[in-house]
Amino acid sequence: MAIMKVIEILSDSKKSWEDATARGVARAGKNVKNIKSAYVQSQSVVVKKNKVSAYRVNLKITFEVT
Repeated sequence: MAIMKVIEILSDSKKSWEDATARGVARAGKNVKNIKSAYVQSQSVVVKKNKVSAYRVNLKITFEVT
């Protein structure tokens, strides 16, 4: 039987929500091993001078506890 744990992280990117998600998973992977999935809980943007300047995601990272 596997035991899973979920953590919540925030990540951002100047390119896209997909890039913000990939960056968040990659950064979490530096400290967390056995990541099994990532769930995008919410998305938002930062607007400056009527233009999108950053994409933000709130991720739930699931990993197996060994």
